[in-house]
Amino acid sequence: MSRCEITGKGPVVKNLVSHSNIKTKSTAQPNVQKKRLFSRALNSMVRLQIAASTLRDMEHVGGFDAYLLNADDAKLSKRAMAIKSRIKKKISTKK
Repeated sequence: MSRCEITGKGPVVKNLVSHSNIKTKSTAQPNVQKKRLFSRALNSMVRLQIAASTLRDMEHVGGFDAYLLNADDAKLSKRAMAIKSRIKKKISTKK
């Protein structure tokens, strides 16, 4: 079962309800893709598993770095936390 490394989105259990109101359990999988994202702060590509909805949100906020720095630490995977700390370190040394 795949999970988004930034938002923590994973499979959810839902009910399919028929016309006669019979409920059948099913699972809905998130659209998780393996993507290479460019980090401007690190000036390199980063490989993560990201939900397609997260990619759209990133473009709306202003890019990968801005989205990751504003993301909640509790939802991030270990790999995403390592990238976030690398970005913070790089930004603090530039100033």
